[in-house]
Amino acid sequence: MKKLLLAAILLGCTAWANAQEITIAAAADLQAVFPEIISRFEHETGKKVRVNFGSSGQFLQQIENGAPFDLFFSADVQYPQKLESEGLAEHGSLYRYAVGRLVLFVPSGSKLDPSRGMRVLLQPEVNKIAIANPQHAPYGRAAVEALRKEGIYDAVQPKLVMGENISQAAQFVHTGSADAGLIALSLARSPQMKSAGRYIDVPAADYTAIEQAAVILKSSKEKPGAAQFLDFLRRPEIVKLMTEYGFTTPSAK
Repeated sequence: MKKLLLAAILLGCTAWANAQEITIAAAADLQAVFPEIISRFEHETGKKVRVNFGSSGQFLQQIENGAPFDLFFSADVQYPQKLESEGLAEHGSLYRYAVGRLVLFVPSGSKLDPSRGMRVLLQPEVNKIAIANPQHAPYGRAAVEALRKEGIYDAVQPKLVMGENISQAAQFVHTGSADAGLIALSLARSPQMKSAGRYIDVPAADYTAIEQAAVILKSSKEKPGAAQFLDFLRRPEIVKLMTEYGFTTPSAK
């Protein structure tokens, strides 16, 4: 009898713990900063957060096909707005949490000088340039837009190697699979990347602002916890942490 009672208690505790878990689909440019934010949130609230990083466009398709996320942090605002219009996001939950920035990154051992700007990519020693896939990654679209604005897209297009998301594009440069990359500033400032190369900001006028937004999904079974996490991101100390990783706030763009 005691064993049955103990088993019932343990089962109840497990169900409660699972009910407290918040599941997040997050854009890959958040991969460096989100672990610290989540750690702080979990320590303060006791709630557990499980995060999946990837391409915003691919997450959009997964959510439209019923993927069980509570929150979606997109690298652009259009995807969350689309979910709202389709009735798949909680009305009024959309939160513009950051503006991302694009940088030109080269590995430490490279002879390329990124301070010369985007036209350095025309040099003959540049054989491969990493970008995120523009079909479903906002940073990839920004990279193509910047290359076109600089008038060099046609010349460098055969050299482009595309990651499924901006994190994979950054890895191509980090591992030497690409000679240069157009990646997120937040990843260039990550512990893994900041000592592995040099970078310079791509002029903001060269691409449409990468305004990023989050929504609570209609199918979420943890809406109060999801709302609590969004409120946590609005705190001044969390906003400050985001700026340290290269994000700006939409009002400051």
